Amino acid sequence: MKIPSTYHLKPAFQRLLTPLMHALRSAGVTPNALSWMAVAWSGVLGWMFVLGATNRHWYFAIAGGLLLRMVLNALDGMMARHFEMTSTGGAYLNELGDVVSDALVMWPLALLPGVHVGWVGGLLWLAALNEMTGVLGGWLRGERRYEGPMGKSDRTLVWGLFCLVLGAGANVAPYVEKGIAVVMVCLVLSTFIRIRKAIQA
Repeated sequence: MKIPSTYHLKPAFQRLLTPLMHALRSAGVTPNALSWMAVAWSGVLGWMFVLGATNRHWYFAIAGGLLLRMVLNALDGMMARHFEMTSTGGAYLNELGDVVSDALVMWPLALLPGVHVGWVGGLLWLAALNEMTGVLGGWLRGERRYEGPMGKSDRTLVWGLFCLVLGAGANVAPYVEKGIAVVMVCLVLSTFIRIRKAIQA
């Protein structure tokens, strides 16, 4: 049974971005520049979350800004492959940049009232482990693994919906840690699925 994931929408999303990719490349933009932009923008989104403590309208800005992050994350790989600009340095930047970006976006969750920093630390650790498992699939079997729930695009969707709820002024304090626990369970499941798929490949 296939577990639903936003990753299945990736081909259609990439087709929509193809004209933009060509325009950016014509302007001299490189895949590595897009990867750095994604990391920097993730830092901005994290700072917006901090500002949301005093002005909840910032949470709406984050929800919209996450779409730009997804665009940048998709474009760097697309451009590298299409224009044959792949490199070892670019691969490191792409994979490590994703992990760093996750941390930059989600660490302020620990600042919410009633949320223990240990929950956030565990969430970020499992997200990094999940990404590393996918990378190992490519190293050991020649194919990067993306299976399972709560991959990068799924986490972005969940975070965006959460920010919309915060922006609406809902009282989420009693449920945040429970929500984190659900995400963590999904990350563990996804990690085991990726390992199994790589072994069976």
